[in-house]
Amino acid sequence: MAILDISKREASSPSTPRRAKKSLFSFSKTNSSLSTFSSHLPPPTPSHTLSQSIMEENIDNAETIIKKWDPKESSFEKFISLFQEDRKEAKEFIQCVKDLKRAMHFLVMEHSTSNKLVLAHNLMQTAMKRLEKEFYQILSTNKEHLDPESVSKSSQSSHLSQSISVDSQEDETGSENEIQAAVESISEVERLSVLAMSDLNLIADCMVGSGYAKECVKIYKIIRKSIVDEGLYRLGIESHSSVHTNGKNSDALEHQTKHWINSVKAAVKTFFYGERFLCDHVFSASNTIRETCFTDIAKEGGINLFRFPEVIAKSKKSPENIFLLMDLHETISELLPEIESIFSYESISAVKVQALSTLHKLKASIQTTLSDFESSIQKNSLRKPIPGGGIHPLTNSVLDYVCSLANYSGILSDIICDSAPAAQSPFPESYFDSPSANETPTSAVSARLAWIILVLLCKLDSKAKLYNDIALSYLFLANNLQFVIEKVRTSVLKCLLGDDWISKLERKVKLYATNYENVAWNKVFLCLPESLDPSVSPDIIKEHFRKFNTAFDESYQKQKSWVVPDGKLRDEIKVSIARKLVPAYRDFYNYYMIVLSGEKNLEVLVRYSPDNIGNYLSDLFHETMALGSLLSSSTLPNSCVWQCLS
Repeated sequence: MAILDISKREASSPSTPRRAKKSLFSFSKTNSSLSTFSSHLPPPTPSHTLSQSIMEENIDNAETIIKKWDPKESSFEKFISLFQEDRKEAKEFIQCVKDLKRAMHFLVMEHSTSNKLVLAHNLMQTAMKRLEKEFYQILSTNKEHLDPESVSKSSQSSHLSQSISVDSQEDETGSENEIQAAVESISEVERLSVLAMSDLNLIADCMVGSGYAKECVKIYKIIRKSIVDEGLYRLGIESHSSVHTNGKNSDALEHQTKHWINSVKAAVKTFFYGERFLCDHVFSASNTIRETCFTDIAKEGGINLFRFPEVIAKSKKSPENIFLLMDLHETISELLPEIESIFSYESISAVKVQALSTLHKLKASIQTTLSDFESSIQKNSLRKPIPGGGIHPLTNSVLDYVCSLANYSGILSDIICDSAPAAQSPFPESYFDSPSANETPTSAVSARLAWIILVLLCKLDSKAKLYNDIALSYLFLANNLQFVIEKVRTSVLKCLLGDDWISKLERKVKLYATNYENVAWNKVFLCLPESLDPSVSPDIIKEHFRKFNTAFDESYQKQKSWVVPDGKLRDEIKVSIARKLVPAYRDFYNYYMIVLSGEKNLEVLVRYSPDNIGNYLSDLFHETMALGSLLSSSTLPNSCVWQCLS
């Protein structure tokens, strides 16, 4: 088949570049092959004699330069590169090959039996062997300047893009001038990259145009695939293709995930981007060839690259792994536009499919993990009441988890927009004291996180029933809701859930605190008379004091081990009790102590002064309160509670 039929062959065989049939470039000199060649040529042109002379002169000129650089004269070990030795002569070599090709076209059409045609055929084969060696030499000796990182950096330079994309059919002097102007304005590394890529492009265009695409592509694939595979191996990508996560602790898994995230960014932004850029420019003359080359070089590594997150997504679900899954999801999502651009060829679309499949599985795994976490809250089986009505470990762990989720609100908005539980709208009105049950957070993320907290509050209700003392149950609920409020207020959750959501929970805390106060201190208040009556007998007054002593002792002894971890809530509760109890007791005390002033052993009968009542109340709800404080109450310093009452 003739040289002029090369483009026709490429169009008919888009997947695999092929060398022209050896009708012209083989050592067989049969007239039948040349006749076949001539059958595809256009009609002969005028000026036969003059044209023939010009073409034969072109062949003679080509013979001079091609034989000078005949590869038979040197080996690969002692190879002297034409392009490194004399770039001007290298340009002349490429041009003489093009002239030789035109001369062969003419002679096949006009004088298929000419001895010059046989000579031209032999010269073309010699030239192609030389260019094969030159192509190999440039690729193998310039690995440092043609590595994907250097190429990807250089590709950002507009000078580079302009210089190496010069069409091979343009005036060579003009092309060289453009390249020279470009390399003068960039770094040494970029300069060498520009020159190497320009030379590779010239050689590739010449070989492909001469029917030797197969030889050129084979060399390119072997060298470039080894570079890409080695680079990915150094990044640790190869090991991720068969990674096993089950049985690994969370620290090891986190380390692997962070390493992969760094690796995939380098792989996509550097290795594959640089390789695609290089391939597109070296084989700029043929869409089919550059697609085939890049696919064969990058497909296997690209698919392996995105298998690691899929393995993590399929691994055993645990609440803490959700953050690794979201990190992976975020990384792939951010890289997706570049992935789609780099792997845009249909023949390498499997890489995009793998990335999208991994993204989908990560999303599903995150949704499942969230649902499992909600279920774990509902299934919490700890049936031992928390001492003193303090913060339940479940409250602490859930709020820490939800606060961490809030930091990923941007990622979650893409993941859980369609996965929120149907039961979350409307929220139970009783939990938020809201006039409208439809006042839910507007965003899907806000609604989902609010729902998880609501699941916790429902569970805390059941935990409160574990206490035998109703007052302690209310205190437990007030403590835990207050903890929720403070966690929300001091984290990103505040922006997601809003002030109105917090206000509703604050009203609930006040309700629980009031219920605690009424239940816990009602008996003490009932020991004081409703009104002060001067006609009451001393015996009745003594009975009031005895009942008050007993009731206050019982309440205090029971509550001295109760806790309110939040300082603000603690003071609010104590001030509220003191403002009701201390003034009432002071009036009772001052009014009837005059009546009992002559009684013996009055200190036994009247055990508490109004000041001591305030001090005792001040001591409540501290986790470290000493039992001995009862015995030395008269020496206790005035607390903020007592100061508020004075």
